[in-house]
Amino acid sequence: MGIPFHNAYADFPDPALDEVGELLAIGGDLEPQRLLAAYAKGIFPWYDETSPILWWSPDPRLILIPSKLHIPRRLSRFMAQKRLAITVNMSCPQVIQSCARVPRRGVKGTWLVPEMIEAYAQLHELGYVHSVETWQDGKLVGGIYGVCLGRAFFGESMFHLVSNASKVALVHLVSVLQTHGIHFMDCQQSTKHLLSLGAGEVPRREFLRRLHLALEAGPVPADTWRVRRLL
Repeated sequence: MGIPFHNAYADFPDPALDEVGELLAIGGDLEPQRLLAAYAKGIFPWYDETSPILWWSPDPRLILIPSKLHIPRRLSRFMAQKRLAITVNMSCPQVIQSCARVPRRGVKGTWLVPEMIEAYAQLHELGYVHSVETWQDGKLVGGIYGVCLGRAFFGESMFHLVSNASKVALVHLVSVLQTHGIHFMDCQQSTKHLLSLGAGEVPRREFLRRLHLALEAGPVPADTWRVRRLL
């Protein structure tokens, strides 16, 4: 089966079809309506400046059930020291930009190209993209952001400038998800780090089933993503 070239009027292929690969479509745009339609089908954009927009739906899919979060002992001890302040949605655009700018060990370049940064900033203004930040002495030193649809959260990226800053942000994000009845966090693809925190792989069909239930469950409570300090 060939990969369709996506245009402004085409619908995405159904990722539940057995003959559909992980790369579902090429092209299109990052307008808010298209992005939300993609996430509602378990599809997300991932590409770099050398390629057109690529739309993916991995199989298997890594998800983290909030109640199954595992906090390693060393991280738990660090968090007990309360060295970092924690906030929700206090500086989401800055988190997105930092995820693009801050170098990652062993990774060259970034998939967060300028048009994608702008697209997620737009979704934040529309109330769909949210962040948890970590601060040290008034400086933003870590954070994580993602897309929330219904009772599903799609983790997109995180960064840190000091040790454990992004891990602490992730732990507090998962706490927010659990408190407000969000079914799972989509982690997209497996990493040793996320597996060590309790995330697990599920077949794509199972992921889509869970996503359908999360969307059917309706929106989260209005105060879930209000700007606030957690710690």
